[in-house]
Amino acid sequence: MPPSAGSPANRTRPRDRKRHIQEAAAAAFSRNGYHVVGMQDIADAVGISAPALYRHFPNKYALFVTTAFALVQQLIEATDEAAAQPVETATDARAALDELLDAVIATTVELRAVGGIYRWEGRYLEAEDRERLTAQFRMLRERFEEPHRIYRPEIDEEQRRLIVLASLSVVASITAHRAVLAARSLRALLKEAAWRMLDADTAATAYSGEGGDLIEQVDSGTGRRAQLLDTAVRLFAARGYNEVTIEDLAVEVDLTPSGVYRHFDGKPAVLLAACDRAAVVLERAVLRVRESSSTPEEALRRLCRAYVDHSFRNRALMRVYFSELGNLSPEDQRRLRAMQRAHVADWTALLQSVRPELGGREAAVLVHAGFSVITDEMQQLTERDEAAAVRLTALVEALLEI
Repeated sequence: MPPSAGSPANRTRPRDRKRHIQEAAAAAFSRNGYHVVGMQDIADAVGISAPALYRHFPNKYALFVTTAFALVQQLIEATDEAAAQPVETATDARAALDELLDAVIATTVELRAVGGIYRWEGRYLEAEDRERLTAQFRMLRERFEEPHRIYRPEIDEEQRRLIVLASLSVVASITAHRAVLAARSLRALLKEAAWRMLDADTAATAYSGEGGDLIEQVDSGTGRRAQLLDTAVRLFAARGYNEVTIEDLAVEVDLTPSGVYRHFDGKPAVLLAACDRAAVVLERAVLRVRESSSTPEEALRRLCRAYVDHSFRNRALMRVYFSELGNLSPEDQRRLRAMQRAHVADWTALLQSVRPELGGREAAVLVHAGFSVITDEMQQLTERDEAAAVRLTALVEALLEI
């Protein structure tokens, strides 16, 4: 008698189940964040039981690590062939860089839905794993730097490191937003923008007018509430919202936990106050630019510098604003994300005024790329002074072609 459809003999385990688990985990971690996602969520996404999932991975952290390294390994493998080509002349170097960009862009577009795992969630890796992941990305960057030395031998190594990082940031930026563009158009747009970074002159003089004065100095005031908010921003940025407790905040400002609750209803209220602060400051900066600039180009240049200055002054606040919204209530998330979209729309409208040949979606992709370059470069700078602000502003201007 043949086995029935539901008998064990007919329930075979797919050979690629582990790959399906990793893909589901990458999407979940990228979309919702490491702490929000549970093993049961991933099991449900794959269509297996939690015990079946644990047969493949002993815990969530092991799955997270495997997923992170699998994604970066795809980027490394995609660039193996281009990196192996001999480079002797500037023409060879340009061809090699072109192939490297094609490989990274194609892979990133394919992995767009899961690549966001690197933007903020990598901070939850343990120190040893973080160092290994950093080494992998360093290898990827060095694959660009080697031919770039022959392509542009006149620039120093610090400039080279920054402009190569900027070109990779342009490509990676698409993992942080959902602007929709046809794949072929998206690849072409990213490639042109990445090349502008590789060809950029970071020593160029950026617009020397007002910039930082258009951004309000972020100041939460004085007193315990202000101390709590400033402390929370610093700890959330360094360790992640979910790793910080009310008790941690209380200790930092010499309060009891009950003392914290006299100022905020709970940890979500602290996070909401921080995000509201960042959103309002950026919104007001755009309004000031529009009111005080005589041309769209002047406005956009001033806004680029203002955004750089704001990011320099408020690194922790900006990190929290862009990485922790998922921990707020659905209603607060919708409101703040609407404010973020409105901010991008203001930039997009200015860019289209300066470059009318761009469609709205193309301009939005470039605006997001500019934000990504500022965020990534800022983390690598050893000095965040006037000279650094000028160089970074010049990079963003080159990216936007203004």
